[in-house]
Formats: sequence, C-alpha cells, structure tokens
Amino acid sequence: CFNSKVTDFVTENNLLKSIVVNSNERITTDALILAIGHSSRDTFESLLNSGVSITPKAFSVGFRIEHPQKIIDKAQYKNSAGHKRLGPAEYKLVYHSPSGRSAYTFCMCPGGKVVGAASEEGCLVTNGMSEYARSEENANSAVLVSITPQDFGSNHPLAGVEFQRIWERNAFQAGGSDFTAPIQLVGDFLADRPSHTLGSVKPSYTGKVKLTNLNDCLPEYAINTIREAIINFNSQLKGFALPEAILTGVETRSSSPVRINRDANQSSNIMGIYPAGEGAGYAGGIISAAVDGMKVAEEIIRRYDPLTTKSD
Repeated sequence: CFNSKVTDFVTENNLLKSIVVNSNERITTDALILAIGHSSRDTFESLLNSGVSITPKAFSVGFRIEHPQKIIDKAQYKNSAGHKRLGPAEYKLVYHSPSGRSAYTFCMCPGGKVVGAASEEGCLVTNGMSEYARSEENANSAVLVSITPQDFGSNHPLAGVEFQRIWERNAFQAGGSDFTAPIQLVGDFLADRPSHTLGSVKPSYTGKVKLTNLNDCLPEYAINTIREAIINFNSQLKGFALPEAILTGVETRSSSPVRINRDANQSSNIMGIYPAGEGAGYAGGIISAAVDGMKVAEEIIRRYDPLTTKSD
C-alpha cells in the first residue's frame, strides 16, 4: 500500500476490530503487527488515544563525532595500518562517570559520513552511515549519554518524545533554523568556547553546517559527561580527542523513547495489536529488532493454530 498511513485504530471491548488508513479507508483485521520504528511519534499519540498502554523508557542522546579514518586505523592497527588486507578500523568505547552517568560510542561508521535524520519541522537530528566500500575520508560515531525517565520532567507516557523535541529544536536553532547542522571542533568543545574556523578535518554532513557552540544543544549533565568521556576515550584510543575533530549536533534517536507494553502473548492490552521491533521498546538494534519480530510472528501463528504449542 503506497502513499498510505494508518491514522486510527478501531477497538471494541479491548479487541482490535479494524484500522483506518489515510483517514477514510477502513481495513478489517484482528491481528496488526506494528513495526513502526523509534520515531513514529504521530502513531505513538494515536495508540495512546486509542487506549494502548504506553510507558516512557530510557534512551540516549549525544553528538556525532568524526575523525580522519587514518587516525582510527593507526590507533587500532598500529604499524599494520594501511595494509591492503585490513579494512577501515572500527571502535567501541564506554565510559562511566563519577556522576553516575554513562557515555558510550554507538553506530560507529568507518569510512562513512554524517547524515540528516529529521522527521519533524523545526527539529534537527543527525545519524551516521557507511556505504559498502567504506571509502570516505572520515570515520564517525555517536557519542551518547544515557538518559532515564527521571530526566524527562514529567510522568506522561510521551514525556521522552517531548524531551527529544526540546534538544532537537535547540539544535535546529543553533544551526540557523534552516536544517543547517551545528558543529564544533572537539578542542573548542573541551575548552567550552565556540568554534569559528575549521581545521584539518572537513565535516562530512550531507547538508550545510554552521560552526558554533554546542552547549545549548543538550542538557548540561550530558555536555559534561561527553567532555569527560572524550578525554577518557583518548586514553583508550589515541587521537580520539584530536582538537580538530568535528562534533555535529544532535543525535537523539538512539532507541525508542517509549515502550508499548505487551503481555506474555506479545500483544498490547488491546488484543490484536502486536508491537514489534525497535519502536515497541523491546529491541535496541537491527538484530534484536529482527528477533523481536520473529517472536511476535510465532505468537500470531500459535493464536491461529490451536495445534501449535510453545514447545514447537
């Protein structure tokens, strides 16, 4: 169904009866798999209005950091860096702050680029990617800080979504309110001063960029934890705190900010609505989301085949 969007859910006595598509077409069904991803904010709202049980959950926020791939190769491969049989090097780093916060690198993209990932007007979001060849000049990854529902300032089921929007709007404004991404050199970020000129590292962001200060793009505790983490990561991977490396704001979509609650049969409290994958809040990556979808499919098979048992 192209150019189609589920706009409502028709329920009766906590049972799914049908869905509404494009506000005017009704499709009768009693089994709906919701693999909606972690950014389907309008669907989260529609589900909540339909009585589906949703709770806020922890996720992470931060920036994209990029270095010349050659620096990462040298740090990881040492004297073997540049060998034709070695692909672009990767890394995965974790830091635990004395404050109790944790920071980590996520979705590391060797030989990749930073890309825009906004899904709403007035909000700026970044992500990273590598093409098959992994042949771009820079490496990038997210540097993220863990956030919990206690940070949201509200107990509303969608409080995490609103938390994301606050910082995405700040990043949008910091870039000039035209989807230009705000960037800052790592050296300036660590020294808490705005950036005015680029150094040897050229930003790979696919749109326009603006040199600025990223301080207002995340809460103060996240900024402080990222500063600590970059210094710590430099001791684990030489060159990580390269002063001319680039930070691009912001990354707020590390995982779903909600959990669509399910029972032992993988259904929501509205029987027949089966949340699956990352948007459901039970998975945190490609593989776990795929496995989660398999679990949901197995439960639907059992529902319609009474001869199938859990031991099968």
